[in-house]
Amino acid sequence: MTVQTIFSALSDPTRFAIVEQLLEEGDQTAGSLAEPFNISKPAISRHLKVLEEAGVIERRIDRQFRSFRVRPQSMRSLDDWISRYRRFWQTSFDRLEKVLNENKDKEEKDVDSD
Repeated sequence: MTVQTIFSALSDPTRFAIVEQLLEEGDQTAGSLAEPFNISKPAISRHLKVLEEAGVIERRIDRQFRSFRVRPQSMRSLDDWISRYRRFWQTSFDRLEKVLNENKDKEEKDVDSD
């Protein structure tokens, strides 16, 4: 599973909402996942299949019951990706802040010398 595959699966608002629901409420059946949406059972099944094939969720079978849950590995992959870019942007903002402060100090010195 790649980060691109995960983002692609989550790009649909219904699939994104399904994953949010699973993260907030834990394991759920397809029926309970479908309740908040005004879509058919086959449509919810297709959304679940896309999420499952992308490695975002997994199906658990306990006798005749089938439930879905978020795969922790997929969330770790996203967290790793986000963390890498968070560090990049934090470093970039720190450098920008330093440059702005240096320019501000220089301008203040120029004003004081006039």
